[in-house]
Formats: sequence, structure tokens, C-alpha cells
Amino acid sequence: MEKEDTIDFHIRWAWSRIAKLYDREAAKYGGTMATGYVLITIDPENGTPSTKLGPKMGMEPRSLTRILTNLEERGLIVRKQDEKDKRKVNICLTEEGHNRRLISRDTVVCFNEKLQGMLTKREVTQFMTVMSKINNILDNEDIFCDE
Repeated sequence: MEKEDTIDFHIRWAWSRIAKLYDREAAKYGGTMATGYVLITIDPENGTPSTKLGPKMGMEPRSLTRILTNLEERGLIVRKQDEKDKRKVNICLTEEGHNRRLISRDTVVCFNEKLQGMLTKREVTQFMTVMSKINNILDNEDIFCDE
């Protein structure tokens, strides 16, 4: 089997190109795709508990910690101790963090609108169905061949 015949090759190839596009756009604002993704994931009204961010984003805690530290140093987020449970820390957006979140959100919306405008509704629906099915399989099945 050639690599071009595998499903994962095409997913990885497309994601690599998407990530480069987002990184190039985020660099205009001194950020990265990952920092934009964190800003979008944080609840803009109430903040998000730090322990919930990683699972929501599918990120490892170590990588997320570095990004959060960077965002805090840049004044885009603040860490606030939960008033009821002092062990919990909420990640909240600053005013500038809200502004950057809107830019990140608008970038994602624009990208998706343009891409969807170049595909038929049927193609988009089929893509979403196939990706949902792949994710379901990956969540629930051991798909490696037995030896």
C-alpha cells in the first residue's frame, strides 16, 4: 500500500497545511494557531477551569502549561482562584484576550466559510459524516490488526 492510499496520510497532509495557514495568519498578531485555539476555547464570560482546558482541546498538560504561561505573560489571560474552592483555578480572558479571541474566532469562521463555499453541501455533509464515523471508530474500537 502506498502512503497516498492511506486515510491517515490525507488527514495528516490536510491538517499540516491548515495548521501552516493558521500559524501564518496568527503570526500577524504575534500568536500561533495553538494560542488562538486556547483563546477560542476559554469561556469568554466565566473563564474556564484550567483542568478542563486540556481535555476540551485534546492537549497534553505540559504543552498547555507553556501556552498558558505565554498568554499570561502577554497579558491575554489571568488565572483566578475559584472563590468557593481555593484548589481550583479559572483561566479568564483579559480585555486584550477578548479582542484576540474575536480575531481568532473570525479567522476560523472566515476559513470555514471560504472552504465550504468551494465545496458542495453534499461534499461537506459527506466529509462531516465520514470524519464523525472515523472519530467514533477511534474512540470505540481497537483497529490494529492482531499479530
